[in-house]
This record gives sequence, structure tokens and C-alpha cells, in this order.
Amino acid sequence: MSIWSRIANVFRPNRLMREIDEELQSHLDEASENGRGSAAFGSTLRIREASRDVKLLPWLDSLRADAVFGWRQLARKKITSSAAILSLAIAIGACTSAFRLIDALLLRPLPVANAGRLYAVVFQNLGPDGKETVYDSSSYPMFLSMRAAVQDQAELIGISYAERADVTYGSDQEMEKAHWQYVSGSMFRALGVRPSAGRLFEDRADAAPHPVAVLTHDYWMRRFGGDPRAVGKTLRRGDDVFEITGVAEEKFTGTETGTVTDVFVPISMKNPRTLHSANNFWLRTLVVMAPDAAPGAVSRRLEATYRVYQQERAKGFTGMSRHQLEQFFRETFLLEPAASGRSNLQRDYGRALATLGGLVALVLLIACANVANLMTVRAASRSREMALRVSIGAGRWRLVQLVLMESAWLAFLATALAAAFAWWSAPAILAMIQTDDPARLVLPADWRVLGFALALALAVTFLFGLAPALRASRVKPASALKGGEHPHSRRHVMHVLVAAQVAFCFVVHFAAILLATSFERLADQPTGFSAERIVTLESLTRRPQPAVYWDQVVEHLRTLPGVEKVALSAWPVMNGESAISYVSVNGPPTDVYADIFRVSGEWFDAMKIPLLDGRTFRPGEAYPSSAIVNQAFAKEFFGGANPVGRFFERVNSGARVRLQIVGLTRDVRLRDNRRVPIPPTVFVPFAGADSARGTFVVRTATTNPLAIANLLRQEVPRARSEFRVSNIRTQEELNHSPLLRERLLALLGLFFAAVALLLAAIGLYGVLDYSVLQQRREIGIRLAIGARASDIARKVASEMALMAASGVAAGIALGMFSSRLIERLLFEVRPTDFTMLATPLGITLFAALFATLPAIIRAVAIDPVTMLRSE
Repeated sequence: MSIWSRIANVFRPNRLMREIDEELQSHLDEASENGRGSAAFGSTLRIREASRDVKLLPWLDSLRADAVFGWRQLARKKITSSAAILSLAIAIGACTSAFRLIDALLLRPLPVANAGRLYAVVFQNLGPDGKETVYDSSSYPMFLSMRAAVQDQAELIGISYAERADVTYGSDQEMEKAHWQYVSGSMFRALGVRPSAGRLFEDRADAAPHPVAVLTHDYWMRRFGGDPRAVGKTLRRGDDVFEITGVAEEKFTGTETGTVTDVFVPISMKNPRTLHSANNFWLRTLVVMAPDAAPGAVSRRLEATYRVYQQERAKGFTGMSRHQLEQFFRETFLLEPAASGRSNLQRDYGRALATLGGLVALVLLIACANVANLMTVRAASRSREMALRVSIGAGRWRLVQLVLMESAWLAFLATALAAAFAWWSAPAILAMIQTDDPARLVLPADWRVLGFALALALAVTFLFGLAPALRASRVKPASALKGGEHPHSRRHVMHVLVAAQVAFCFVVHFAAILLATSFERLADQPTGFSAERIVTLESLTRRPQPAVYWDQVVEHLRTLPGVEKVALSAWPVMNGESAISYVSVNGPPTDVYADIFRVSGEWFDAMKIPLLDGRTFRPGEAYPSSAIVNQAFAKEFFGGANPVGRFFERVNSGARVRLQIVGLTRDVRLRDNRRVPIPPTVFVPFAGADSARGTFVVRTATTNPLAIANLLRQEVPRARSEFRVSNIRTQEELNHSPLLRERLLALLGLFFAAVALLLAAIGLYGVLDYSVLQQRREIGIRLAIGARASDIARKVASEMALMAASGVAAGIALGMFSSRLIERLLFEVRPTDFTMLATPLGITLFAALFATLPAIIRAVAIDPVTMLRSE
């Protein structure tokens, strides 16, 4: 009989037994006709069982039987089974959701050829704030030098950072946003990307400016509905017109994980001034190793080329101090694996997702401890059943299998519910990362996610089911049939599990409060300006325009209804952009960077930033001439003395510009909330060199500044046809956007803290209720001989206090360790204040007390007469 037939027979036992009975009866009839009795065959029951074992797989049949029995056991106690399944489903679903995000962002290889041989060039050095920073940008000349150095061992690909560009397929009034990347002509060939339509550009596209563009399949479907006639059309960005020559294959959306690129253009089409600058770092360098190349050897050759390049580059830094040059040459070259791509989203949220994974793992452990207690109680209540099974010949492994099968039912039913939870929650969490440029991750429910969920289900089965199963298999028939083992031995194991639940619950609450406090402290950092009723209009021109044209737009906007004040700045405050320079005061430049920010004279009044001394910029005052500095600048470079009227030099790549300080303002945040203290800042006039980009800062008379956003967008090009608005955001939105990660972690931390608290309370209640049930005879006797209700309540409460105290003690130790881990993962989290322990301690103890009350009420309500009669 084939193996498949034997497997099929396992799942049709009634039919199989009928066939065996018919066959056996035919043999008996034949023997009777030949004058032989049934005794010639021996025991018909034994023959029947032997035939059955031959025609199926006995081990699989025992699993089927235990699965059926386990399902009946769950169905007998629907409420407790449902509670266990639901608690596990939340925990497993949270873990699966976290895995989907972590896999999509950090683990899943790019859908390209030889993703395992893909590396990224990375540099490590101390940042302006003295902290270690890692960046992955290179200049184009550096990229060319490194590409030539290893062309026989690896293929180097230059890819710019994806940017939201304004493109049009018609007039300027039909502008739309598209994610735009400049890439090496060899990228598609090196990554094995094929066209879906048309053709992709090739290596020779790097040799000279070649105005062609390749669309991603995603953008082609969204923008053109998959129309093949899109190939051959033209699009314009600024003054450059590009012909669409092809569409990349569907699975490829770029190498910047979290961003779906729309348009690829040759790197040679970048602005020549930027393209050939040795000091303009704007592209990532990816390395595709040759099959026989050693990454270590390639890294050493690239590093040697990088060192030579840096030495040549440093020859132009005539104004740098010796210490600055030492710091410059101290930079470390690294080659990091980039199979999953390379993006800022990975940098910003990789550690946050690791923290989230730790929290959901603790919630899962709490849920497992809950169900382990449930299984222990069930195993204890079935001790006589297990004793009978042993007495009639059941082996120890069969008892373990029986209990584990019930645990498996719980785990797999919970996993089915968890799949639905994870399907909804992962995109919901991703949606919380909302900016004007939302993140996009591919979150497929493929074999990777399914494999993780199944592995988690198996792990959970053994995690909460193995101990009760082994305990049930060690049953002693004689002892169990006389009344079982001492109940205190069972309660001891359950008490340990509850103490572990309390400890994990404390840690989750402590971590959640730490994250929430970090977010609160960062959000409460003073900005130094008023964001109320401010709307910013980021504007562009096709060609750089003189300051007088920008001023004309400002004057026009001031005449509009609902507008109070209008000013100019280089970019919106708190959008993350910055420009920094060294500063020299009567000598060599210092080692401290200063932020440089271009604004108009009216900007301080529009943002409600008072001048402490001096004046603002006068009309017609242009850079380089005057500057306004903040208090941090005065403290750093002038010892806190009044700097108005003094001179300093801005030092940038060896070039020096002399500026006179005409005003002093208080400290103002320009980048984000994390930089503490606020760095030295220099404000210089917006007027100076012609600008193709700027931001109109408008203070409105209405409480909702977006109410006149459409009017402002229409009026900017009406004032000067060369101008158009690229983006409109309120200042309050800009203030909140740098803290999206902290807000996300705080919200998720508090959510999981609430789930952990609920699960721990349920677990504590279940154990105390079981304990009272086991001690009801003892409690009845105590009450019968005169014990007061308060004595019984104290006895039950002391049992709870012991479990809670043990758990809290372990939780404090784990909490302090977790706080150090979170501080290491998220540098912005402030050092732990020991007073933070009070809140999770109070919450945990309150939950323990609340869960104890029903058990106390049940204990003191025992009627000794009724109980003793029933016994």
C-alpha cells in the first residue's frame, strides 16, 4: 500500500474500519465453509488492530485522535478558551505586525539580481554636536575616482537621494509632484532590471548630458494607466525637457527603501555646478561585487582611493585649523551590506522598530504565561483522567502529545485571528508616519510572513504548553486516584508564572512611560518663535531671480485679505534643512559650527522673535554685509558679551566672508527639537545672489491659516509669472513633523502597556481564583472555628502581595536594563529619572489589587456549613 493511501486512511477511519471488518468477515466465512472455526485465526480484535496499523500511519492517527479530543476539550469551556485565544491573538498579531514592518524596511532583499552582493559606501565621523554620525553621501568626482579604482572587481552605481520634484507634461499651471532620482547609466544593467515597455538607458548615458527618462511601473500605472503610448512623451523639470524612453519592470521601484521612485534620469543631467563640485555630497554609492571578488579586498582598495581623494580635496581648505584638518582625516570609510536597499527611513526608524519588537515580545511572554497558567489548571483538573490513561497503558510521550495538541489548537486559532490583526495593523502603523512625503513600504503577506507566523505559533505552543504537558505526563496513578498531589506544588509553579507576568508588565509600562516622557520633553522644548497662524509657501522659479522680484511678490501678498505679515526665508523653519559653517573671530576658525540662515528683515517680526539689541536688516541690505546672531553665538564666540557692532568671518571650504553683527536675538530652533542646547546661529539677508528657491512666510489673521492657502497659491504667480508655489504647510505642522518617530513610539508603547496590564490582571485573577477554589475546604474550616473575614482577606491578599512584590522586584531590575537599552537605541531619549519608577509601580500595584478583589470576595463569601456538607 502506498504512503499516500495510508495517509488518506488516517482521515477516513470509519470507512477503513468497515473495509477491515468486511475483509475479516470474508476470511471467517471462508474458514467456516472449509470446516475451520474462527479459533484458527486467533484473536479477531488483535487481527483487526494489526490490519488497521498496516493500512494507516499509527503516529499520524494518534495525532488526529488527539487533535479531535483537544478540540472537544476547548469546546467544553468556551469562555476560558476564547479568552486565551484572544489574548494570544493580540500578542501574536502584534509580533507579526512588527515583523512585517521590520522585514519590509530592514530584511527583505531588493527585487534585483544578486542583491546579496550589494553594498553601500558609508562614512563615519563626529558631527557638529560632537556625537558620532554616519552618512552615505558622496560627491560625483569622488564616485568617479572610486569607480575607476575597482572596475575589475565591482560595479559602482551612483544614485541620488530621491526628491519630490515638480514636473509637468504641459504648462507650469499643470505642475505635479514626482519622486525623482539621478542614477548612473549602468544601474539597470548592474541590477538586472528589465524594461516593461520601451528601453532603459545604458552606460553611455553618463558620458554626456542626455535628456531621457525612465518611469517605474508603479508611476506608469498611476499616471498613465499603463498606456504604452507614454513612451515617447516628454516631461519638463525646470528648463530641462526629458523624453520618456522606457518603463522599468514592475517589481523594481528603486533602491531607496520606503520611497517608491517615479522617474529615473541619467546622472549627467544634474546641474553641472553640482555635478562637478568636489565638496557637494549628494549621491549614494552602491557597490555590486563581482562573483569572485572579496568584499574585504574591494573595501581596502576603495578606502585607499578615498584617502587619496580626501588629501587632494583638503589642499583647498586654506582656512581650516589644524584640529579641524585632523578631524577631517579621522573620518572612517565603511562598506556595509545593502541587500535590502539604503534609505533615510531605515536610519530613522530601524532602531524604533527594534524597540517596538522588544515591547511586543514582552506582551507575547505575558500572554504565554497567562495561557500556561490556564493549561496548568486544566492539567491539574484532569489528573485522574491522566492517571487512568497511564493505568491502561498510555506512554509518557502520548500524554505530552495529548496536552500539546490542545495547546497547538489554542496557538493556531490565535494565529488565524492574529493574521487578520497584523494585516490591518501594519499598514495602520505605517500610516502614522505621515508627512508631506508619506513612506511607502511593500507589505506582502507572502511565504516570509506566513513562515514567521507559523514558526511563532509553534514556538508559542511549546512555550506555554510544554511545562504543563510534562507535568501531566509525570502523573502517578496511585497518588492521583487517591486525591492527587499536594495542591501547593501546583500553585507554586503558577505563582512563579504570575510573578513573571507582573515583572514583564512592569517593564512594558516602564518602557512606555520612558518613551512617552521622552516625547513630551522633546515636544515641550521652546522654539523661540510663535507658530500660530503661520503658513509657509515653498516657492520655485525656473531660473534664479533677483531679490527685487521676490520682494515684489511679498508686497503683493501683503495686500491680500486675511494676511497680516509676510516675510522671506531660504526654507521653512523646522523642516530639517540646514547650512553650517565654521566661524573665525580675529584669528583661525574655531572647531564649533554655526547654523547659517537666510531671511528678510521682516522675518523676525512675522515669527514674533524679539531683538535683544541692535536692529533688523534694512531694505536693500544684501549678503555679504551684515548679520544678526543669537545668544548662543554671542556666548560661544564673544564670551557672552554684547556682539552688536563686532565683526566675524564665515569660513566655508577655505573661503572667508567678513560680516558685521547688527542685531542680537534670542535663541531660536531652526532644524528640530532634538538639538539641546540650541547651536550658535547666524541670520544673513535673503537678498544677495539670485535665488531659484525661497519660502514666503505668511502670518494670517484667521485662526486656520490653511483657509487662505488656495488664494495664496494663486496669487504668487499672479504677482510674478516666473514664480510658482511648490508646497504649502503650516508652521505648526512643521513643528510636529520632526517628532513623528517619538510620537509613534509613545502611542504604541502606551497601547501595549494597556494590553500588558489587562493580560497581567487576568492572569493574576485566574491564579487567585484557582487558589481560593483549591483552599475552599481549608477556608471553610477556618471560618467554622471562628476566623474573621478580615483574616481570610488578609491571607488571600498576602498571597497576591508576594507574587506582586517578587514580580515588581524583578521588573525594576529589568526596567533599568531596558532603559539603558532604549537610550542606546534612541539617542534622543533623556537619561532615566528614578522618579519614573513610581508611575509603573503604582499602575502595576493598582492592577494587582483590582484583580485580587474578586478572589477576596469569593473567599470571604464561603459558607462553611454548606461547603462542609458538600464535601
